[in-house]
Amino acid sequence: MKILLLATNTDREPYPVYPLGMAVVAQALFTAGHEVRQLDYLAMGESDEALRAALLEFQPQVVGLSLRNIDDVDSCGSPEQWFLDRSRRIVELLRATLDVPIIVGGPAFSIMPEAILEYLGADFGVAGEGERAVPDLLSRIERGEPGPRIVKSTPLDATGMRSPRMDPVILEYYQRESGLPGVHTKRGCPHDCVYCSYPAIEGRTIRPRDPEHVVDDMAELARNHGVDHVFFTDSVFNDDQGHYLAVAEALLRRNLPVRWSAFFRPGPIRNEELDLLLRSGLLGMEVGSDALAEATLAGLGKGFCCSDVLRFNAACAARDIPLAHYLIIGGPEETEATIKETLVNLEKMEHCVAFLYSGLRILPRTRLRKRAVAEGLIDRQTSLLHPAYYHSPLLDRETMHAIVSQALRGRRDRFFPPRNAQDRMNVMRRFGYRGLVWDQLINAEKQRRGKNGNGRANGRANGGSSKEAFPAASPHCSQGSAQTAPFSPPLAAQHLASISTSKA
Repeated sequence: MKILLLATNTDREPYPVYPLGMAVVAQALFTAGHEVRQLDYLAMGESDEALRAALLEFQPQVVGLSLRNIDDVDSCGSPEQWFLDRSRRIVELLRATLDVPIIVGGPAFSIMPEAILEYLGADFGVAGEGERAVPDLLSRIERGEPGPRIVKSTPLDATGMRSPRMDPVILEYYQRESGLPGVHTKRGCPHDCVYCSYPAIEGRTIRPRDPEHVVDDMAELARNHGVDHVFFTDSVFNDDQGHYLAVAEALLRRNLPVRWSAFFRPGPIRNEELDLLLRSGLLGMEVGSDALAEATLAGLGKGFCCSDVLRFNAACAARDIPLAHYLIIGGPEETEATIKETLVNLEKMEHCVAFLYSGLRILPRTRLRKRAVAEGLIDRQTSLLHPAYYHSPLLDRETMHAIVSQALRGRRDRFFPPRNAQDRMNVMRRFGYRGLVWDQLINAEKQRRGKNGNGRANGRANGGSSKEAFPAASPHCSQGSAQTAPFSPPLAAQHLASISTSKA
């Protein structure tokens, strides 16, 4: 069959993201014998005319839409950053152009499949991983067999996960705009953050890929497309089983000219492990710290303590590893006192940038939704298609915003709301900066303060010592950082989930 896959995302924040999930499904369909074409609505300039022309030229028998985001999960953002209306308009354009079945998938769809399918008016949906489910659904459509409109896939093991079939035209666009194509090394998240939809999307069991296959993907990107920096898109890169270290060792063996960055959990890490990551090409870490107050961390279900975050940051700063901490103000158990505690602790952290979000997007199948219902913030019938946010009832929101804004005033490496940072990074990209870009904000703050990067807390660790940079659980922490620590990037499943998953 002739299959056209279309990535519908138009969100450019925090940076334009290559539709990795669509590329993985494209490879699965190609392997199954289908003729596949990939399009990206953002890379097409959001042009309805170009999309209509491509449809008429290719004449697909089925169209598959990939939905990355429902909205921007920012309570301080614009109402225009609700993306399902754009997706519905694309479905209407498809209907007006061709009379073919429309399948919807992707991480956003997988969060609320029934409600989104009904809103968009598409024919079928695939919730979860698409490599096996989409070819199976196409076989059923081709044979004209009856069956459910929504297929809910089961998690794949490593043998079922496909490498992406990258489209050179789409990749060229994203290389030009952001320079951060994604590569996944594993799927699944065993942690239990109260707001996170990752476990519902990918399952709770970590399913690692063969490290050599991961490096093969990176080698292909470097060899055929000139890629020199990738983002590992796992929900958590530094897993407790140590798979991330095996990936780093495989990278060292191959000696690729490719640097990388990833999402990290602040937890125990040895100096020698940091050295291994650096030698393998580590460029920077994005860290799901979420809060820097003990009560709020417990309310978020993080499973680690503030002292854990501080020591993780210090260990990385001692090796000049730039970090971006994502923090949430106004979460469960937040009070005026915990806000001030977070700000005091944030002031202790060097060589990092911090983005602060207000409140949490409430999503189905999360503990946060149950809490919001119990506290009367929403009821059981509340539709979550449009954003609903949790803000702690223990403090006034405007007072919280005023406290945070005043504390961060003048800083070039601390941002609330995060839109302020986005504006700066967009300007830097117009001047040719590519990659993470936020690491340059750290340098800007150092220049403002007249620092040269020396004299940071804890100093530089003795070269490559095997002594733990972050050795023990905090004695006052009832959860204990030695346990499996629930973590996901802040708002990760809500804001960045699709970077890492292979949904249709």
